[in-house]
Amino acid sequence: MMTLPANDAFTLGLPHDPARIGLRSSTKIPFVSSQKARSPSASLRAKHSPARQMSVELHDPPSSPSSRPAATHSPASNGSANGSANGSPLRQRKRPRSSSHSTTASAELARTTSRASSPQQPVDWEIPRKTLHSSIGFLTLYLYASNGNPRTVVIALSLALAVIVPCDILRLRSSRFEWLFERCVGFLMRESEKKHTNGVIWYIIGVIFVLSVYPLDIATVSILILSWADTAASTVGRLLGRYTAPLPRSIPLVPFVPFARLPLAPRKSLAGFIAGSVTGAAIALGFWGWFAPVRDAQLDFHLPAGLVGAAQEALPAQLAQVVQHGVELVQAVELPIGRWIGLGTLGTVCGLISGTAEALDLGSLDDNLTLPIISGGCIWGFFKVLEYFTGSA
Repeated sequence: MMTLPANDAFTLGLPHDPARIGLRSSTKIPFVSSQKARSPSASLRAKHSPARQMSVELHDPPSSPSSRPAATHSPASNGSANGSANGSPLRQRKRPRSSSHSTTASAELARTTSRASSPQQPVDWEIPRKTLHSSIGFLTLYLYASNGNPRTVVIALSLALAVIVPCDILRLRSSRFEWLFERCVGFLMRESEKKHTNGVIWYIIGVIFVLSVYPLDIATVSILILSWADTAASTVGRLLGRYTAPLPRSIPLVPFVPFARLPLAPRKSLAGFIAGSVTGAAIALGFWGWFAPVRDAQLDFHLPAGLVGAAQEALPAQLAQVVQHGVELVQAVELPIGRWIGLGTLGTVCGLISGTAEALDLGSLDDNLTLPIISGGCIWGFFKVLEYFTGSA
């Protein structure tokens, strides 16, 4: 019998002599199999028979047992009874049973995962900031009532500024110091201030300016406007600003003069403007009308001496007689009508000054600096006008 090489012998399933090709064990050569050789008939059947079909998972729509059609068996080409093309059965995998318990657990797990993965909302420190902001006003009233020396306050604030400014410069230049600074007092800073100059610096500079330049009572009122009117405008604007219209980009400073306009911040609302104006008016009336009535001479309005006589001559006799009786009645009851008129005018003017100064948009200038300086300067100018018309100082 002729002996074939090992490869042909294993392929055809013919006997071979391993000793002729020098093989002692089939485990040393990868293509030498340790299994028994197949017969020629088995090799031919494996060669001509098609490959078995892979199992396929079918997902049938759920249907009731009554509506499910009866299974029919049609003969296939190879004589198999299962209707497959190659004679191999088409296996179907069982679908896992769905239960309401597993669905609920999966939904709960998804919600828990989404809550854990969602970023934590930052804590809003606006209320503590505004509380500290407003407390400066009470301290200012206490120093004014106790006859505190404004020069001493200016020196103390200047020393504080000499410490805060280097710390703020170091914060902007050193990431490590920035981390330490924000860990200590970062909750008192807005997000916009963390990459720019701290607002406390502008606050102190504004207070030092008004105490050094303006009269003490006007400086005190301007600090109260900074402390309370700004807080009221910000708080009411946050709460009710979405229900009112935003402020225009500018308003005319002088009527019918297009180039003389005041720039306003459109991001601020009418509600905040009204709140700032009302608070500023209340500050002026409460301070000069009750807390420190040091300007009664300027706020006591009197009609010129010849005005009543000139009016009686110009008016008809009956109307002139009514005016005369009215003047006599006012003098008899001794009502301080002139002071009321003066305080009403002062409150209206200071309210408009306060609301407008708070709503101004002056670019990158901080309102902690501009609000006390602008409001105090305008109020001081108003008293200068009253001095001119009333002749009192």
